[in-house]
Amino acid sequence: MKEMPASQLDPRVKRVWRINDAIWITLVLACVAVVVTLASSALAAPWLMPAFAAVAVVAYVVWLVVLPPIRYARWRYEVSEDYLDIARGIVWRKRFTIPFIRVQNTDTRQGPILRAFGLASVTVSTAAENHVIPGLDSETAEQLRDRAAELARLAREDV
Repeated sequence: MKEMPASQLDPRVKRVWRINDAIWITLVLACVAVVVTLASSALAAPWLMPAFAAVAVVAYVVWLVVLPPIRYARWRYEVSEDYLDIARGIVWRKRFTIPFIRVQNTDTRQGPILRAFGLASVTVSTAAENHVIPGLDSETAEQLRDRAAELARLAREDV
C-alpha cells in the first residue's frame, strides 16, 4: 500500500473543530432537553433527566476531548505534479487520489471561526465531487489553491 501523504493540517484546527462541535452539540442537546423535560413530567419518570445529563456529558467528552486529536492525526494531504492525495477518517478511512486533469475549480473558504484562528479551507472540485482540505494556515491555503489551479491548467494543456 502507498505511504500516507506527508502534509498535515494546522494544529489550530483542533480548536476550531472543538468550537464547531460544541455549538452543534449544544443546539442538539437544547432541542432534545425540551422533549426530555416534557416526557419526564408526562411519564412521571424522574430518572429521565439524570440519564439525559449523563448522555450530554459523554457527548461533550467524546466530541470535544477524544475525537479532535484522532481526527487531526488521520488528516493528511500531499500535492504532486500529477495529483492531489488526501487521506482522512477515523473509523471509515478514506483515501482520495485526484488527478489534476480532472480538477475543474479550486477555491479557499473562511468562516468566522476559521478566520478568528487565521485558518482557511481549500476546496478542489471535480465533475464528481468537491474535496475539502480544512484548517490550513491562510497563506498555505492560498498557495495550495494557486498551485492546484496551476497544475490543473498545465495538465489540461498537456492533453
